[in-house]
Parts: sequence; structure tokens; C-alpha cells
Amino acid sequence: MVIKVLAIGDIGNYLVTISKYVKKSKIHIINFVKDGTGKFTYDENYELFENYKVIDQVKKINEIKKNYDLALVMGTGERIAYLADLNYISYYVGRDIDAPRFIKNSKEPWYKEPLHKLNFLERRFYKKTFDFAITHVAPTWVFEHLRKYSSKCIKMDRRPIDLTLFEKVSTVSSKKKEKFTFFCPQRMSISKGTDILWKALRYCKTDFKILQVDWRDTGTDEENKTSLRLRENLPPQVKLIPMIKRKDMPSYYYWADAVIGNLRIGSFEYVELEAVICKKPVISFTDKSFKIILEGIELQSPFLPESNDPKIIAKIIDKIVLSEDFRETLYQQEYEFVKEITDPIKAAEWWDSLFEESIRKFGSINRKSSTISVKFRMLLFLIANRLYYKKIKKLIIPYKHDK
Repeated sequence: MVIKVLAIGDIGNYLVTISKYVKKSKIHIINFVKDGTGKFTYDENYELFENYKVIDQVKKINEIKKNYDLALVMGTGERIAYLADLNYISYYVGRDIDAPRFIKNSKEPWYKEPLHKLNFLERRFYKKTFDFAITHVAPTWVFEHLRKYSSKCIKMDRRPIDLTLFEKVSTVSSKKKEKFTFFCPQRMSISKGTDILWKALRYCKTDFKILQVDWRDTGTDEENKTSLRLRENLPPQVKLIPMIKRKDMPSYYYWADAVIGNLRIGSFEYVELEAVICKKPVISFTDKSFKIILEGIELQSPFLPESNDPKIIAKIIDKIVLSEDFRETLYQQEYEFVKEITDPIKAAEWWDSLFEESIRKFGSINRKSSTISVKFRMLLFLIANRLYYKKIKKLIIPYKHDK
């Protein structure tokens, strides 16, 4: 029997990758409306919700949930699944759990301003959406945050890459590069370590160029201001280029001489993995305290440096620019690691097994809570968010007890 999985939300196109490789399951993804950077970063084949209204999103899920066996959610997909009374697995990739909505004034350690400023009812609602999940899953450093709040969490360190994206790659430009060129496609933000990179460039002694995607943080006031400040104070080595659509990213990886990844969190993200798949050496800060376990075996991340001190980063940059032997050795070490950790077939097998186990334990996608309970969740959400007051009375009065 093929397990039909309804996925709500997809961050970083993780679920769309898994959906292409699972054998015992069939995953259908509904993502949220494209806006801002989503127009560039989303996979082009998603089904999308029609609008931003939570009530309409829940209505959509209620209309189609009978066609599925289980739900898998990311980001705010968690609240939709909770309000639709589904059995769902939650997968986390970063700030959705390192600064969770259910913690008062939660913030990431590199910022002073809270990421979420929610009232008591809002925090209570999001704690219930978190607790309601049948399983929580997260990779590497994200899992260290998840385990603080969950007794039903699973660590999944494999990060699958859709290899079909890199099979046919067009050339960005036939123009010969004037100097050694790094590509940096991540946001200009404190969380990505852009401030650290800017400082490191002051110590570099070699001649090179960095193509930095013109992409800023626009979340909190602090994020917006710090990101704008980084953009307004570009080092002379940095040249801004427009946002790039996901399908065009491989072309830039292949064209560049090397790639710069995250210099803040101490763990690799998809930029680093995709760049290595495209045969490029990568600079990315590695915190050795984050353990990477695959099938019970611990792997050592080869990404350098092992410190995010700007002077040390500068030395690595200069060494990559100057030494072809160093670049090749670093790339080969990174490639052997990345080849294993991004294996989409092995990742899909893991998810297939989790789906099978979940079905055996929970039976179906339907949680089968009482009608009153389900209506109360929506009421709590509406009151907490101070939305749709006129609809509250219509929603709960009159209600009928379950028979």
C-alpha cells in the first residue's frame, strides 16, 4: 500500500526533494502564497493556498484530508494541521524552533530584539500546535534546540539534494572572470554571518571578488536595520547581484571559483551542500560540538574554518585564492562528506519508514477530536490574534455535541 502524505508548507524545498525519491509514499505539497523572496526560492511546481487567511487555509485542508493517510508539516503549516485536527509530523530547520513562538519574547542569540512578541493566548496556542504533533524531527544544530522542548523528537541529519537540478546547467556568462570569484547566495544578515565576513575581508591580502546576492533580512526592526547597514557598508571586494531563481542557482555555483556559506551558526546549510555538488570548494564555519550521526555512525564535517574568528576566516579565503592544491584537497574532502549526507534515496527510505511506523501507531490522518474541541482551537486562535471577531459568534453558536 502506498502511503498518501499531505505536506503543508515547505521551507528550503526540502519536502519537494523528498517527494521525488520516496518509494512507499506519495507526498502532495500545499505551500503558502508566494511573496517577496518566495518568488525566487520556491519550487515552481507547488500547489499554493489561494490567500493568507488561516480560516480559508484550514477549510481547504478539511476539504481534501479524506484523500490522505498522514500529514507532514513545516513552519506555519503546523498551525493549519492543528486547526484541521490532523495527525501530523513536524519538521524543523531553524528559527521555527531555535526561537519558538510559544516562548515569551523568544529570540536568537545573535539578536537583542525578540523574534516574536506574542501575548499569552498566542503563546499558549502555538504551544498546543507544537505538542499536538505526533513526532518532531530536526537535523544537527536545530535538534539541539528541539530536544529542549520535546520528548518525542527524532534527529535526522541527512539533507537530501535533488540531483536532477544539476544535470542540465546553462552557463551564466561566457565572459571570462577578471579575477578569482566567490559566490555568496545567502541573505545579508547577522544570522548568516555576513557581519563576520565583512570584518574578515579587512584582513585579506589577496585580490578577488565576491558576488553577493542582494537579499536582506526584513523581519524584525533589528533584522531590517542591521541588514540594511550591512548593505550600505559593502567591502570593496563585494559586488551585489539581483536575486536568483532557484532553477538558475546551479549555473552560478558552476561559474564561481568557490562559495561562501554560513559563518555564524557552526553548521552547514543547503548553500554549502549544493555548491559542493557543483564541484566547488566551500568556506563555512564548523562547530565541532554539533554531532552528525548517520545510521549510528558519527561523521566529521570537513568544512573550514573551525572558528569564526574574522582573522582565521581571512587566512582561509587567501589560501583558497592562492593555492589550487588546497582548493582541490578541500573540495575532495567536502565532496566525500556531502555525497553521503545528501543521498536522496537513503533520506527517502528513512522518511518512508517513519511514515509506515506512524500509520501503524496512529492509524490515519484524522485525529478524531470532538467537534467542541476543534471549534475551541479555532476560537483560541481567532481571539489570540484579534482577527475575524465578527465570525466568532457564527463559528461557535450554535454548536452541536458529537453523537
